[in-house]
Amino acid sequence: MVNLEYKGTASGSPLKFLIVRFSSIGDIVLTTPAVRCLKQQVEGAEVHYLTKPQFVPVIKANPYIDRIHELKDLRQTINDLRREQFTYIIDLHHNLRTAILKSRLPAISFSFDKLNIEKWLLVNLRIDRMPDTHIVDRYLDTMSLFDVENDCGGLDYFVPQKDEIDMAGLPAPFRDGYILFAIGANHATKRLPTEKIMSICRETGLPVILAGGKEDISRGKEISDACGDPVLNACGKYNINQSASLVRQAKVVISHDTGLMHMAAAFNKKIISVWGNTVPRFGMTPYLPHPKSAVFEVEGLKCRPCSKLGYRKCPKSHFRCMTDQDTGKIAACAAELFKSR
Repeated sequence: MVNLEYKGTASGSPLKFLIVRFSSIGDIVLTTPAVRCLKQQVEGAEVHYLTKPQFVPVIKANPYIDRIHELKDLRQTINDLRREQFTYIIDLHHNLRTAILKSRLPAISFSFDKLNIEKWLLVNLRIDRMPDTHIVDRYLDTMSLFDVENDCGGLDYFVPQKDEIDMAGLPAPFRDGYILFAIGANHATKRLPTEKIMSICRETGLPVILAGGKEDISRGKEISDACGDPVLNACGKYNINQSASLVRQAKVVISHDTGLMHMAAAFNKKIISVWGNTVPRFGMTPYLPHPKSAVFEVEGLKCRPCSKLGYRKCPKSHFRCMTDQDTGKIAACAAELFKSR
């Protein structure tokens, strides 16, 4: 076992850090406090970030990152990174690919604890050994050797000026404020059924913008067509930073367990997070959100959580974690938050 002792920066010798996180949008956003605290608290730190090309826009404008590297071909990426002569690797992804990368680069590495055993116990045996620690704090713990501490500054998201959405360009009903409803999620068991979303939109009686990717376009159209004005389908119409701009300017954000939920936390929005097969106990709730934010989940289901990620359909076929959600309460909460300061 190697005994490591961090003694700060040697005179004239900057420390080069490579932070690694490959996916997803939400996970990338959740690493931003670690990036900021490392850059601000370690004297002379030069911070690089390695991620997949599709996630580069999420951190492109982050002022705490000195250089972004794109993961394409692993062998070529390793060859390119070797030239950088990193001092340390901060592995916030921790999988087989990052293990290969760390073994091929001559740098001291530190790896994030994914708590896979604890998650397996909770999903499969309903034994809760999960710590009362948010994933953001576990990311920060990975850098404890460098005396990096949580500055409690929350998450970061920087929208490039060219991607800011001018509210004057939105249809008239949305210019004085709107609820943003992030209707997507990577897995179907993390999404409310379409009819439930329609009910919430109707019952709020307020302007609602539907946000999501290209895969959500047809679903968004179905919802907006059924609800009529003032529900606007923005799914697939904006890039990720433009969507972040819409999130930033919303009065309230309703979201499943998705990346847009974490964007909303970065902008200190009032968030209504709706949970299906995943649970807040996994430690990925909105981080330091607006104090009026609310969590909706169907408690007491013996089948929940059924996965740490999600499925294409409910393994039990009943999908009660979402079909039992009280749309009236969600809509009433959204309306109340919309009108509150």
